[in-house]
Amino acid sequence: MNVIVECCAPLVEEPIAEADADQMASWFRVLGDPARLRLFSLIASQGEACAACDMVEPLGVSQPTVSHHLKVLHDAGLVEREKRGRFVYYRPVPQRLAILSRVIGSSG
Repeated sequence: MNVIVECCAPLVEEPIAEADADQMASWFRVLGDPARLRLFSLIASQGEACAACDMVEPLGVSQPTVSHHLKVLHDAGLVEREKRGRFVYYRPVPQRLAILSRVIGSSG
C-alpha cells in the first residue's frame, strides 16, 4: 500500500498531486459503500469499537457482513485492529482520518 505521510491542503485551496489523488480516490471508493461509511463513522466517533459487540446491531446486518466490510476498511489502511481474547477491536488510523478530514475540509 502506498502511504501518504504528509498531504494535501483542502481541495478548495490548491489542486492535489496525482499520487495523492490516486491514494485518496482508493479510500473514497472504499468509503463509497454506505455500510462501510457507517462502520467507519461508528468507529471514528467512538474512537474504538468491538466488531461483534458494537457494530452488528447498529448496522442491522449479519456479523459476517460486518466482518467483510471491516476487512475492506482494514485492507485499505483506514482502520487498524487488535484482537483481545475472543473479540477484535477496530480503531481509525489517525493519520488517514486527519488526511481525509483536511482534504475535504474548507476554510469557509
